[in-house]
Amino acid sequence: MLPKVSVCVPTYNHEAFIAQMLDGALMQQTTFAFEIVIGDDGSTDGAPAIIRRYAEQHPGLIRAFLHPHNLGPAEPREFAGRNNVLGLLTACRGEYVAMCEGDDYWTDPLKLQKQVDFLDAHPDYFICHHNMRVVYEDGPPSAGPAEHLFNPPDQRTTSTIQDVLADNWIVATASMLYRNSFKSGKFADWHARAASGDWALVIQLAAHGPIGYLNEVMGVYRKHRGGMSNVHSDRNRFFLQNRLEMFAAVNEWLNYQYNATVQETISRYKTLLNAV
Repeated sequence: MLPKVSVCVPTYNHEAFIAQMLDGALMQQTTFAFEIVIGDDGSTDGAPAIIRRYAEQHPGLIRAFLHPHNLGPAEPREFAGRNNVLGLLTACRGEYVAMCEGDDYWTDPLKLQKQVDFLDAHPDYFICHHNMRVVYEDGPPSAGPAEHLFNPPDQRTTSTIQDVLADNWIVATASMLYRNSFKSGKFADWHARAASGDWALVIQLAAHGPIGYLNEVMGVYRKHRGGMSNVHSDRNRFFLQNRLEMFAAVNEWLNYQYNATVQETISRYKTLLNAV
């Protein structure tokens, strides 16, 4: 019998974090079967050994893809981990997929049950997300707090494709449960050219239906020097140009249904590019 949920875990050099991530997934209390699909992208630290031990302790529950070499692409660095992630997404067999990168973790044992209950009760919705604590492993940014919540207190319970196209990053990746539309590996043609793989995923899903929000903190999103959030920044000219080009391609893909919103977003990226 296929699992109801696949927990998708891309990881690379997360020796210090991966056990806590797996413990957060394994503690989930559900009325349905789920699987953990984890792909280690050629880590050079002790992460593969930890993953192997967990997989041996939980046969049939953890499907581990321990790649001996990094799957790349090696360049540009903004695309790091892309091939590992795309392979994992298509390996997920569940009706729903929950994302959690190897350096993040869940804190609520009922997280998956709550999100599945929501999507089961709302068949027109394609994503369910929740709030997360954001923690800075290497110390807070200048003059900033040591930690904060990802979503604001006034976060709406329903968002749409238009919110996403306005470049409002409302969905923390490790909070996302979505309807599994990618078993066949049929991603939009622009997806492969987008550095922000999680953002590309959300756009494609939101094009099919609304996004539901549960106002509960059910996990931790870590920021640290080894994380991609330091590469995908408004100080990185390549990333900004790539994001601008992604929105232009999305606009065409959506037949310019939301052209005014997308043009405002593109204009903001042009301003940011001029400032770099």
